[in-house]
Amino acid sequence: MSASLLDRRVPAGAPGTGPRAASRTPRPRAAARTPRWARAVVGLALAATLVPLAYLVSVSLMGRDETVSGILFSTDPQFANWSEALFGTGLPRSIANSAVAALAGAGLSLLLGLPGAWAMVRYRSGGATLANLATSPWLLPPIVAVVPLFTLLRVLGLNDTLLGLTLVYALMNLPVAIWLLEGFARKLPPEIFEAAAIDGAGPWRILRSVVVPLMLPALVAVGTILAILNYNEFLLATFLTQSPEAQTAPVALSLFYGDRTPHFGKIAAASVIAVIPVFAAATFLQRWMVDGLTSGVGK
Repeated sequence: MSASLLDRRVPAGAPGTGPRAASRTPRPRAAARTPRWARAVVGLALAATLVPLAYLVSVSLMGRDETVSGILFSTDPQFANWSEALFGTGLPRSIANSAVAALAGAGLSLLLGLPGAWAMVRYRSGGATLANLATSPWLLPPIVAVVPLFTLLRVLGLNDTLLGLTLVYALMNLPVAIWLLEGFARKLPPEIFEAAAIDGAGPWRILRSVVVPLMLPALVAVGTILAILNYNEFLLATFLTQSPEAQTAPVALSLFYGDRTPHFGKIAAASVIAVIPVFAAATFLQRWMVDGLTSGVGK
């Protein structure tokens, strides 16, 4: 019986055979199309982000009288606003101060936060409450720390200096760095550390040669977030810096309103110039930020 079944052949004209049957074979389904509501949400988000920036650029090309008239576009663009904001003020130096303080502060926060986060994950230092305890001071209003920080920097001789402001930024965002890096460190497989320890690597060697390469996307993503937070900080920079040599870009922009009749076109031009470094950094590091914040090192 089994041999007859194996020798049986399907006739050439039997149903289910031929080119029509081949055309009825299931094809792989196409990728699902994006729902309309999702496109609408993305469109609204882009409009909410780009429209104010576009109007800011438009205002930067207006004259002193046009900014108060309520028009959307200037018929006579005043490109002199950009040249005056860029070369007639100390804005370039303030932007450079902000960039130095932001990058150096973010680097110090990562340098101190990575060992702390890895120790909490690997050695369970501080138990389950240390991460929350370290993050709790960052949730307080920054104004409560102005007087202690001002007094401490004056004792150290770092008041009204870029170095003092950088150290303040590094310590202020250290809880954020630990909190973010701890989540990435928990995704690291412990077998890697055990294998490195069997090969004779100590804790610092494991941290330097194993943890840092695996968490490089996370470090770039967290460092970018910290740098942007430092760059945009205004309150502490206002109280801790007084001289133009140490003032940051947000403080310099606030001084444009000191005139009795401020030139809003010039202020808008200075604002656009000040945000260009942030947009440039976010654009160039976009791939690293997406990889670090979404997938991390868990792949």
